[in-house]
Amino acid sequence: QVQLVESGGGLVQPGGSLRLSCAASGSIFSINAMGWYRQAPGKQRELVATSTNGGSTNYADSVKDRFTISRDNAKNTVYLQMNSLKPEDTAVYYCDAHIRPTILSVPYHYWGQGTQVTVSS
Repeated sequence: QVQLVESGGGLVQPGGSLRLSCAASGSIFSINAMGWYRQAPGKQRELVATSTNGGSTNYADSVKDRFTISRDNAKNTVYLQMNSLKPEDTAVYYCDAHIRPTILSVPYHYWGQGTQVTVSS
């Protein structure tokens, strides 16, 4: 059984910063890409940032130069440093990961439970 557990969400004023964490645990042989998505009320879930095993990163245009994704592979953890936050960044943020549970497995796509980020004065 694989779990992704997010932490670090909360309420922050415009211009502030937050750091989200997502730790993968359970039966893990290897982790490929990890990333962050978000879903605002009444909107579809959208990509925020992704990070591959090879170190490549990809960002949504709306967060470039403000958000930074990073990984600690030894801890099976991905982070999202969010700076210069805007009210439009308010959403539930979800971690995702493509994980091979065993050496015989193909990669499966797992999601975290989500963490609320609210940007408001």
